[in-house]
Amino acid sequence: MATEIRIPKLGFSMEAGILAEWLVEDGADVTAGQEIYALENEKSTQEVESPATGKLKIIIAADGEEYPVGELIGTIE
Repeated sequence: MATEIRIPKLGFSMEAGILAEWLVEDGADVTAGQEIYALENEKSTQEVESPATGKLKIIIAADGEEYPVGELIGTIE
């Protein structure tokens, strides 16, 4: 079963974040805890870790776009 990668809520008042860049390519093997993408909010940029080990499937690759908290951006299978 695939593990979903969604835009996380990084702060109390955060409602959306900017997908700054993917740090690994679509189809790459990733491990749980590996940093896989950078997310910008109002105050900072944070690298977000993979929640699981497996193969990354990027659903939203539009770097620099803003997405609401909870938006599905990829999966790990």
